[in-house]
Amino acid sequence: MTTTTIAVRHPGSLLKRAGTGLPRMIALRLLTVPLVLWALASLVFVALRLLPGSPATSLAAGGGSDQTSAQLTANAADITSSLGLDKSLPEQYWIYLRDLLHGNFGSSYFGGSSVVSLIGDALPVTIELTVAAMLVAVVIGGISGLVAALRRDTWVDTTTRAAATVTFSLPWFALGVLGIIVFGVWLGWLPVLGRLPNQLNYHPTTNFVLLDAFLQNRPELIWPWIQHLILPAFTLALSTAGFITRIVRASVLEVLGDDFVRTAQMKGLNEPQVVRRHVLRNASLPIITVLGLQFGTLLGGSTVTESVFSYPGVGVLLVKAVLQRDYPVVQGAALAIALLFTLVNAAVDILYLVLDPRLGES
Repeated sequence: MTTTTIAVRHPGSLLKRAGTGLPRMIALRLLTVPLVLWALASLVFVALRLLPGSPATSLAAGGGSDQTSAQLTANAADITSSLGLDKSLPEQYWIYLRDLLHGNFGSSYFGGSSVVSLIGDALPVTIELTVAAMLVAVVIGGISGLVAALRRDTWVDTTTRAAATVTFSLPWFALGVLGIIVFGVWLGWLPVLGRLPNQLNYHPTTNFVLLDAFLQNRPELIWPWIQHLILPAFTLALSTAGFITRIVRASVLEVLGDDFVRTAQMKGLNEPQVVRRHVLRNASLPIITVLGLQFGTLLGGSTVTESVFSYPGVGVLLVKAVLQRDYPVVQGAALAIALLFTLVNAAVDILYLVLDPRLGES
């Protein structure tokens, strides 16, 4: 098995044997990123145009309730022409791709704000939430999965697996609402809406609160930010933690049954030494792959979670833009999330190649 071979070979010798294969595979993996982004941009573009309703209608209705039906129709037609939405779909698509290649993401139909500035304000919020949720999920899922594997077929294993199944099965919005009711309303321990208290008067530099707290020398930002982050992060993390628990348990059990583990035990190594030196290292490859995929799942789940907690990230921006048919904002937000997801998965694939360089051998 692959895990057995890794245990007896030194990674340095594998890297030397990989030769030019490893850099070539890394380069090929990175080249897929723009292709994935192009495919997603195209799908979002087409899906938006197939949705019922038009941004022109919403914009025309904002001109006042005293408009007659004829005036409303005329205004909607003028707005449609000014936005370029009267052109054929292939023409709109070509203009969209041309603007993307020039780095022009457009402006919001509602308010005229630059899409880049809107995403620049919202993306750090989503990254903070997703990274915090991933850290919580890895700690909970990793520890519980390892303990369940080491105590296989005991009450600890049974209880851990049952809890993992329950948390993995619960939808994010249900966990969010439950957290708001229990910890926000009944116990009053945690704030349930927003990212920071309004009285703190936060003016972002990078819009990463923890970083800004150091840059601006404002340590009073940190604890309120953590308080507002706890419920959304745990809402996202619990479901993912349940899945990670199952994957870690299965991976560790597979490695525990290998010959090199029994050999290490016969040499007199105690359980912590065997786990630390041999089991975790060899069980890490499938776990790392799953973590990359789960990061994308958390990015998708942040849309729901941010809406539940009024957390001002890309998810809230995206939902609002979809409801308004604000095409540039939807397209920009979807691309931002896709870029983040694709880069994370590319990094995971590259890490996988580095940990097991034989995959890059020619």
